[in-house]
Amino acid sequence: MWTTVGYAAGASLPLLAGAIVGVRWQPPQRLVASVLAFAAGALIVSTSFELFEPAYEGGGAWRAGLSFAAGALVFVVADTWLDRRTSGSAAGLALLAGVTLDGIPENTALGVSLNSTASLALLVAVFVSNFPEALAGARSMLERDRSPRFVVGVWSAATVLLGGAVFAGRYLFAGADPSTLAYPLAFAGGAVLASVIDTLAPEAFGDGGPAIALASAAGFVTGFLLSL
Repeated sequence: MWTTVGYAAGASLPLLAGAIVGVRWQPPQRLVASVLAFAAGALIVSTSFELFEPAYEGGGAWRAGLSFAAGALVFVVADTWLDRRTSGSAAGLALLAGVTLDGIPENTALGVSLNSTASLALLVAVFVSNFPEALAGARSMLERDRSPRFVVGVWSAATVLLGGAVFAGRYLFAGADPSTLAYPLAFAGGAVLASVIDTLAPEAFGDGGPAIALASAAGFVTGFLLSL
């Protein structure tokens, strides 16, 4: 129980913390870009070893592969629809929705992993990615005349939602056999990888330039060591 609480807090509270910091401080863009790049590298490793590998071992190549592809497809379709429905004036809300969109499968997968071996590597990657995303989203909302109370309020709601996703993954799949767990793990892996390629990496490169590749490499190595 307390492990689940700890993982839920570690994965979701960075959203609230990032929003609170964002309403009070404007960090250098290169710093935010470096943190996002670090998270991208760590997420690639955790997707491979903490999500897809156990899905493959439990459900085989076809089950894991098709579920992985489905997760990527759902994310891309939903993210594309979201981009078309939001305008530049709603950039902060769009970022909030995007973080929630990729955060639900990430956090659900964290909860699922607690039914076997808790994934510290995935937790660290989610923690590192959520903080700068929330910070950037909060700054964008403030620049578009949203009040600090509104900004913190909506990110607080996202924190509760994503924390609940960890509990959902933990208890909805409690006692499930490995072949059943293969579906949510691989699906989440596909969604996470799609979010890295579609959102995190381009955003980091756009603000930080080619040098952020070094931060991504550091994230990759860190994620790999935590996966051992």
